[in-house]
Formats: sequence, C-alpha cells, structure tokens
Amino acid sequence: MNVCKVLGALLPVFLSALASASPVSEKSLVYFDNDFSGPGETNIQALIPLVTHEDIQIVGIGVVTGDGWLKEEAAHLLRFLEIAKHPEIPVFLGAEMPLLRTRTEMRSWEGLYGKLPWKGAWNDPKEGRTYHPDQPGLIPPMPEGEPSIKASGEDAVSFLIRTVRANPGKVTIVTAGPLTNIALAIRIAPDLPVLAKEIVCEGGKFDDELSQVTDNTDYSTDFNFLFDPEAAHIVLTSPWRRITIVGDVTTNIRLTSQLRDRIGASGTPVAKYFSKYARLDMPFWDEITASVAVDRSLVTKDLVALMDVDTLPGLHYGRARIWNDGYAPHAGEQHVHIIQVIDAHRFIENFVAATAK
Repeated sequence: MNVCKVLGALLPVFLSALASASPVSEKSLVYFDNDFSGPGETNIQALIPLVTHEDIQIVGIGVVTGDGWLKEEAAHLLRFLEIAKHPEIPVFLGAEMPLLRTRTEMRSWEGLYGKLPWKGAWNDPKEGRTYHPDQPGLIPPMPEGEPSIKASGEDAVSFLIRTVRANPGKVTIVTAGPLTNIALAIRIAPDLPVLAKEIVCEGGKFDDELSQVTDNTDYSTDFNFLFDPEAAHIVLTSPWRRITIVGDVTTNIRLTSQLRDRIGASGTPVAKYFSKYARLDMPFWDEITASVAVDRSLVTKDLVALMDVDTLPGLHYGRARIWNDGYAPHAGEQHVHIIQVIDAHRFIENFVAATAK
C-alpha cells in the first residue's frame, strides 16, 4: 500500500471536516440577571432583544428578588420562555433578600425622610394589584398560565462564577434588577470582575427628586440601587474591565397605545404576549438596557465618570454618586460609562422587529 497516496486522498476529507466543524463566527455570551415581575412589563420584555439576536447566546438567566419575590418572578420568567419558544435557556434562582436592607429598616427610613414611591416586593397591598410583602413564597394566580418547565437546581451565584471562569474575557453580565446576586458572586469569587468581559447595569439615576414631583412617582426611583445599596456598592467598587451604566436615559422612551398595537399586529406569540400584558406609558427601562448591551451602536452620547452608591445611614442612603477624577474620594470607585443618549427611533424599530420574529 502506498502510504503517501492514502494520506493524500484523506487530507482533503480531513480539511473539509475540520472546516465544517469550525464556526464562521463565535456568538457573544450573555448572562442576564433580573427581577422578573410579570406577566409582561419591562423586566420580562427585556428578554425580547436578547433571545432574538442572532449573534447572542444567553448562557443563563439569574433571578433576584426586587420588583417581586423570587419564586413568583421565576414562574413568570419560565412561562415567558415557553411562550417565546426558548425553554432550553437555563434559569437559576438567586437571592431572596437584599444583603442588609430589610422592610422594617426601609419603613423607618421613610418615617424620617419621606415615602419611597416604589418598594418592589415590599410594596404595601393595593387593590387591583397582587402585592404580598409578608409572603415571600406566595405565587398568586398567573394570568398567562403556569409554566411546565422548571428552574435549575443550581443557584444563580454558583452558575455565574462557574460560567465566567470557564469563559474568561467572553461573558457580558447584563443586570436590570437589584445587584444582590452579582455582589454575592464577587464576595465568593473576587476574580469574577476581571474575568468577565463587561457588566451592563440598569441603575445609577440622578434626576429622581424632580421627576417624583412632575411625573409618575412609581417611575421616579433608582429602585435597583435603593433596594440593595450594599450590593450596588460592592459591584461599583470592583475592578471590572468595563462598567456600563444605563440609568436616566431609560426613562425617556415609553410605550404608547400606537406602538403596542403596531407590535401586536405581527401576531407572533411574543407579540401577542406583549400586546396583552405590556403596560401603557411604562418606560422601556430594561429593554433599553438589554438592547444597549448587545448593540453599542445605539449609543449616541455617553459620559465617563467615577461612581459609587451611598451606604451611610441618612437621607441619601442608596443614592448614586458620581465624580470626576479630581474630586472623587478614590476609595475604590471605578470609571463607568454612563449612557446619556441613544438613537430612540432605531431602538424602537429594532424592538418591533424583534417581537415579530
């Protein structure tokens, strides 16, 4: 047997197989952490630009108590993934409570400094809403139906650490809820920030006091930082490769009845879900955050500054603070990219297109 001829014949076959096994382009890896109150609303709707983006792979979704309680949020999330035909995306339960803040402490703070317009899972019972501040394990009847799929047995913090360490420099962490899960992960694995590609956070607002007087008070709060200030502080003072803050800009675009009807007209399962459960006039807080995370070309103006959150007892507890380099205390604050303006028209067009897929 002529070995050279055999090898010569096999070489093209080997090269062809190797080429077909090698992807033309590698998808960007995203871990999404959020407080998924539902059905609908900004928390769950933020998944739409993520699950439909052809160049994005969602490695996992973490759930954290915030706008609602953990188990109730997870149920709404899992049901949406079924409706959106993405039951394969793994879901992980995280923290059921903030690191330090409690409902009792928040009530005491309100007695000294005035009411917080939105308290998420700790909202007082209200007619027409399903708030249950003293029943963390309760899952009220779900209008969209109960899910048939379940969350993973692994917790969100462990999964996040394991995934980032296995993919150094490749995982973008996108957060649109309180930062409790991320802070816990950093405390367990201090190498997490330097191993992640980037973190993109919805939070860090500065114009809330005026908007509480002139706008919908429920929409005028930096809730993600206020619900767990210590977690926000841990995240903002950790050495990430890049921190992107999507704060005040998220309140500028809101859902109109015309836009809702336009989205519903496509008739896809996601479009029908959105049309039925989306709340009119609600800002696209989390949807904008997710969209910016996967398409930075939407950003038309940003600002680089040092940022931290106030964790001292008092009026400004939980409030974001920013400085330039010359005036910062330099006590661990990191430079952050604060998104100030996005291309609103293109965001809307992209979102409409995503719901039609």
